[in-house]
This record gives sequence, structure tokens and C-alpha cells, in this order.
Amino acid sequence: MRTHTVSRLWVAAQFTLLALMLVWPAPHWSRTWPALLLLALGVALTLWVFWHNRPGNFNIVPEPRPGAHLVTTGPYRWVRHPMYVALLLFMAGVAVAAHGAVQWALWLALCLVLNFKAAMEERLLRAVWPQYADYMRRTRRFIPGVW
Repeated sequence: MRTHTVSRLWVAAQFTLLALMLVWPAPHWSRTWPALLLLALGVALTLWVFWHNRPGNFNIVPEPRPGAHLVTTGPYRWVRHPMYVALLLFMAGVAVAAHGAVQWALWLALCLVLNFKAAMEERLLRAVWPQYADYMRRTRRFIPGVW
């Protein structure tokens, strides 16, 4: 299957899981401090990402945009995919607020999808920027110093 097609399938899977998490009937939605904290952390990290990686350089599909530049500052200094981390934090807040096993199962599926999407993106980024391999050696994918 072509890279273009596979990348769109990952994006479709990502958005399907996001939609399901938000619309699946939950046993009880609540605004708890842990849920609000995770939601706020997700939004804050998103804003920090946009401060360092302007939307014109940003791409929703794993393929680098023509004319894009490699960003390794700000949140990218700590993790290679801070926007995915922001999304996972925000959606963890949704799962906490939903109090539902289904939302947590969907969140875990989202983690898997984003991991595979990130792996594909990294392969494509290494092809455009050879220095990306060095960046990968010193920076973790999602959790600083861990993973």
C-alpha cells in the first residue's frame, strides 16, 4: 500500500477514536479536578507546540510538508511528538470525566494508533532530514527519558 494511503488511514483511525470517545454514551460525565487538570495540560501543551511549530509547518498527516523545517526546540526538546502527547493528555481528561471503561479502552486504542502513526512519521522525517536520526537518539517519542 502506498505511503499516502497508509498515512490517511492512520489519520482516519485517529479521528474515529476521538469522535467515539466524545460521543460514546458514558455512565456518568463529571468535572473532577483530575479531569480538568488533564484537559488543561493538553490545551497548554498544544499552545506551547504552536508557539514553536507554526501551523504552516504543521501537518495532520505523518508526511512532512514541502518546504517545512525541522523543529527541535520548546516542547520538541523533550519529546519528538508533543502534539500527540497533548492530544493523549486531553483525551485522558475526557476518559476521566466519562467514568467509563469504554472511553479508557478507546484511549488505549488511540495510544496505539498514535504510536504507529509516529513511527511512520519518523521514518518519513529521517528521509527528509538525515539529522533526525540523531534527534531520535537523544529525544524520546512521548515521555521524556522513558518512551
